[in-house]
Amino acid sequence: MPENESWEYSLSIPNDPRAVTVSRRTLRLILTMHGLIGLVDVAELLAAELVANAVRHTKGPAALRVGWTAGVLRIGAWDSDPAPPEPPVSFDQAVEWEREEGRGLELVRACSELWGWQPLSRNGSRGKLVWCELGAA
Repeated sequence: MPENESWEYSLSIPNDPRAVTVSRRTLRLILTMHGLIGLVDVAELLAAELVANAVRHTKGPAALRVGWTAGVLRIGAWDSDPAPPEPPVSFDQAVEWEREEGRGLELVRACSELWGWQPLSRNGSRGKLVWCELGAA
């Protein structure tokens, strides 16, 4: 498939912590098959953070969405909670560096070129999509 051709994948996932690993491995396969192996490590980190938040902070199903358009990779996680995500805690503002929680969206902000969220319904369920973008360069 030519690099300038657009594509999109969606993976429905249950509310289960194992969904993070399944999402990461699926994303690795997708990017490898499309010749984007240079983006795999950062993309896996970003997808893991987004999916982990979707699974940890909601009770319903979730979905990983991955798309490529005009040299930009967009990774998103849909969940069934329409409330906006908590704002990222800046690393320089964090009181405890060893904290296990609360820094995921700061990683997303630091490692992606752009990120955001939007309300989004899926299969009749209200929710939100938290997304980020990576360029091919």
